Amino acid sequence: MAEVKVGTVVHFFDRIGVAAIELMGDVTVGDQVRFVRRGRVLFEQKISSMQIEHDPVAAARRGQSIGLKTDEKVREGTRVYRVEPPGQ
Repeated sequence: MAEVKVGTVVHFFDRIGVAAIELMGDVTVGDQVRFVRRGRVLFEQKISSMQIEHDPVAAARRGQSIGLKTDEKVREGTRVYRVEPPGQ
């Protein structure tokens, strides 16, 4: 499986379990993403929903900031990769 860096966590809202992610690549609902910190894979999850400025969106582009509910707590600086199935 190939992976493409799509962003970095810039803040984590602990009470609601949401990561603010500054994008450097495009993502869409349904993408599988991997969270990596200091070279260690923390976890993977599928994007079930995301928001820009509190509005739900189906896709986001490079340069935008999104809010993404995460399965686990993440720290600022955690890198986010889109995991692409083989053959893509």
